[in-house]
Amino acid sequence: MNTSSNSPASDSLKVAVFPGQGAQFVGMGKSLLNDFRIARDTFEEASDAISLNLKKLCLDGPESDLTLTENTQPALLVTSVAAFRVAQAELGFQAHAVAGHSLGEYSALVAAEALSLSQATRWVRARGQAMQVAVPPGEGTMAAVLNLDEAGIRSLCAKATLQAESQRTPQSPSTVACTVEPANFNAPGQIVVAGSTDAVEVLISLVKSDPEFKGAKALPLKVSAPFHCSLMRPAREKMAEIFENTKPNELPQQLRVPYFPNRTARLTHEAQVIFELFVEQIDHPVLWSQTVTTAIQQHHANEFIEFGPGKVLQGLIKRIAPADSLRVLTGVSDTDSLRAFEILMRSSKGESHL
Repeated sequence: MNTSSNSPASDSLKVAVFPGQGAQFVGMGKSLLNDFRIARDTFEEASDAISLNLKKLCLDGPESDLTLTENTQPALLVTSVAAFRVAQAELGFQAHAVAGHSLGEYSALVAAEALSLSQATRWVRARGQAMQVAVPPGEGTMAAVLNLDEAGIRSLCAKATLQAESQRTPQSPSTVACTVEPANFNAPGQIVVAGSTDAVEVLISLVKSDPEFKGAKALPLKVSAPFHCSLMRPAREKMAEIFENTKPNELPQQLRVPYFPNRTARLTHEAQVIFELFVEQIDHPVLWSQTVTTAIQQHHANEFIEFGPGKVLQGLIKRIAPADSLRVLTGVSDTDSLRAFEILMRSSKGESHL
């Protein structure tokens, strides 16, 4: 795909990245809300869209409410978009491309001006609700697997699924299919799997006992559903229905800058594929490691700036990128990090590209 109109021919691609679920915490966005009117306006816009006080939710919680998937998703969206808009307004920041991890893809496309914040907020709330009810509580979960490559993960998942299926009996019925699958290709040696609780438990046991997976580790994750696997098909169908009924004036607009979809990890300028990729993203793995690798190897990206709470994506990018390939790896999550970013840009050779 030709990207010459969107990235400097003689320089690198500057990529704004946006975190997904798991980055949230009570108090996120506080200093930006206190210090910048554009952050307050952003929160008001998103809150009005779903009739939920997102400022109160983010600043006061309680954590039990913030971690409900239907609340987490709009809360992370608005906090990330607010950080990006503050950087635009205060520093004149411009990205050459955007990318987001799972939910963060919606934030990225708001930043790219393909989606309005109001509409994206409504969609991610519906997405969170659909994902939460797709699998009955307790019947699906996720785990992080360390020190295995993609081939090893796929072998492990296949073996765990077969073993868990053989252990099911009429006395221990489940309403969901027996499966465990790769869900997030986060970084080399860090892949998250998702599936039925029994299959994930077998997978964790195999990592501990099977010589084929010697050296690997599996850590159960505290999640409310098995995201990004085939068990999410009901959520996929629900979001497909929502997008099919979208009014013409709510359709995605032309992207101001291209983006890397989770589903393909390939840079795209095409707004008409956004809904299709959003739908497929729900029950397919997030190709984050592949996205960062593609950005660096094919598009010469050497600047990644994370907008939103935490530093999860910065940590993953550091693990993915060759040691000498990054000129800038930082984030904007609060006023202090915004000012540090400003100083970094002014002192770097890339000041003229800010």
